[in-house]
Amino acid sequence: MDNKLTTERYVPAAGRASFTRAYDAGLALTMREPRWRPALAGAVLAGLDPGGVVVDVGAGTGTLAIALAAARPDVEVVAVDGDPEVRALAARKPGAERVDWRDGLAGSLPLDGGSADRVVMSLLLHHLAPDGKRTALAEARRVLRPDGSLHIADWGRPGGPLTRLGFLALQLVDGFDGTRDHAAGRLPAFVVEAGFAAPVVTRRLRTVWGSLELLRAARG
Repeated sequence: MDNKLTTERYVPAAGRASFTRAYDAGLALTMREPRWRPALAGAVLAGLDPGGVVVDVGAGTGTLAIALAAARPDVEVVAVDGDPEVRALAARKPGAERVDWRDGLAGSLPLDGGSADRVVMSLLLHHLAPDGKRTALAEARRVLRPDGSLHIADWGRPGGPLTRLGFLALQLVDGFDGTRDHAAGRLPAFVVEAGFAAPVVTRRLRTVWGSLELLRAARG
């Protein structure tokens, strides 16, 4: 990976490359997607003027990016991911032609500074070790316009014994370096450290793998 992410292990969307083709099915079975994906998309698109630019960082199999483009054909949706296999899967989905697919990593986004109105990171940051999170969040702030906003869907502090057990299982797949700060509830502090306003947690729900949180933060 570029910049500070060059020494990090690249983690595919499903945690391991062998799981990539089963990622969508696994997410549907374990993540209660109808309870949070529409809410995330709605938050990203709220108040966005026609012609606005949304950047989905670590877009994975493209479910969110395609949904955003379908909901608002009048905005530009840019989907960035560094895994060619997962981009190929995304590009074959209905509606994928409405999305601008780009090869790139969270630590070095292929966009000009101040070119985006919204940046969304869905189930990305827990894959990155602390320095990787800092670099990715700094890049998100770089590409956002002054009045832009960051939207995150990722793991927060587990809320009980069963949730902690589920998150431990996820850590065994995705690794402890990236997930340790999420288990401790430190993700909002990383967002503020990157120069954003204090994030607002707009939704929190339990899943098989832990406590998922939706956060929104102004660029600051």
